[in-house]
Amino acid sequence: MRLAILLTFAALTTVVRSVPVPPDPKTVAILYNKAVPESAALATWYAAKRSIPADNLIGLDLPTAPEISRKLFNETLLSPLRHEFDTRGWWRRDTDKNGIRLPVDNRIRVLTIVRGVPLKIQRTPQPAPPAAKPGDPPKPAPTPQNMMDAIDEASVDSELFLFGVDDRPIKASLPNPYYHSTQSFANAPLPFLVLVGRLDGPDDATCRRMVEDALATEQTGLWGRAYVDLANKFPLGDNWLESVAKACNDTGIPTVVDRFNDTFPTNYPLTDAALYYGWYAWNADGPFLNPAFRFRRGAVAVHLHSFSAAQLTNPAQNWCAPLLARGAAATLGNVYEPFLHLTHDLAAFNQCLLDGFSLVEAAAMATPAVSWQSVVLGDPLYQPFRHRDGSGTKADSDRDYRALRLAMMEWGGNPTEMDRKLALAASNLNSGTIHEARGLRALAAKDPATAAKRFEEAKNAFASAADRIRMDLHLIAIWRAAGDKAAAVQALRALRDRHAGMPETAAATAWLNILNPPPPPPANPNQTPKNVPK
Repeated sequence: MRLAILLTFAALTTVVRSVPVPPDPKTVAILYNKAVPESAALATWYAAKRSIPADNLIGLDLPTAPEISRKLFNETLLSPLRHEFDTRGWWRRDTDKNGIRLPVDNRIRVLTIVRGVPLKIQRTPQPAPPAAKPGDPPKPAPTPQNMMDAIDEASVDSELFLFGVDDRPIKASLPNPYYHSTQSFANAPLPFLVLVGRLDGPDDATCRRMVEDALATEQTGLWGRAYVDLANKFPLGDNWLESVAKACNDTGIPTVVDRFNDTFPTNYPLTDAALYYGWYAWNADGPFLNPAFRFRRGAVAVHLHSFSAAQLTNPAQNWCAPLLARGAAATLGNVYEPFLHLTHDLAAFNQCLLDGFSLVEAAAMATPAVSWQSVVLGDPLYQPFRHRDGSGTKADSDRDYRALRLAMMEWGGNPTEMDRKLALAASNLNSGTIHEARGLRALAAKDPATAAKRFEEAKNAFASAADRIRMDLHLIAIWRAAGDKAAAVQALRALRDRHAGMPETAAATAWLNILNPPPPPPANPNQTPKNVPK
């Protein structure tokens, strides 16, 4: 029976899905900093890995600081880069009907920036406004638009999307003409636009690992669970994440969704994490505090925060550096305040990845603004879902995730039949992964009672204690969402005691501190109260 079920799912791999063609390596240029030897070495290594012509490498003498002034950006990066494109004959620039000089033909469609190139352009200092005089009318309160109109700081990467266009505004943002596109960039009639990605992270070894992981994952496909962490702060961001969860579910990816106001609790067992989307905390927290945590190879992980990419070298600060240090192959971020509506549309980004687009294309399709604050980190040519249809090299560790994806392709239009088939597969394979996926689908269908039964079945099938703890947390989340605080607290205490000593029990303690906070310590009668004269 086990073999029969595996053969049934394997037979579905004959389904062929059209996959977007990634950018041609001949159309990719690589920018490195000649003042940083490791930058040149990384650029040369990456070119060889992706069969990018050696003639497409550009070395510039750049500052070594991650943050530079607008003047230094113009003098050391922008002007020399234009000169390289001119002298190498990569583009042809002309003047349009509005008198703007811009590229009308361009052989280079993607610019890969490697570690060592500055990351941020500082805001230009402005003179202080004149002091108010008696009788002057009160100044109007600043509006978001006024604040944006005054901003000229940006990420180096976003500023280079339109670097071939002369005399463009540098304050505020510019609309991205590739935003919400549905076609490969190679087919987009946008010669004045260059897609920019960055191979950067906490250290050189991490950057190389990100590329190696991308190349390996493109052979097998990206398999595992998705984890989505809502924040209940602003509808726009939460709607993006709800759309991410739905798209992953509709693709057959088991998707764990945390809809509580707090982020995933400390050391939450995010096992087999292939996709992670969350918001809104200043620094990496929750599951990422567990020193043993690692993403699945090739994982894409994004935490929405205004300064997620403010720095890329310290794996304990912000979000981009910590996510990459914990094994993610790709992430998105912002270097300065982007304002929510001008940051990456995470729903669009996730869907473009699922549709098979490369990382740099998916990020650009999801970016409403250029000459702004965003960066995309990872191998720009990476296609994590190149084998979403189940084709590609097969690994035993991916078996259950492949089965779920292929079942969705075959029976997705008939949920009852799909659940029946998955129940049979889960039972015969003794698969906690498939049982859990059935429970998560029941939760998505707003059927918590059925979901609870599936999680109990999964708990009995999982061999890993961390996975069993997650099943208990699923059950507790159902009670918590239903307002049954007493049942949730009792179960959390039992969970903590049952798995004492495991790092993942910190998740139970974190939820207990929210639902049943400990009393304050008793007052010390000998301590002098603050702000009271002695």
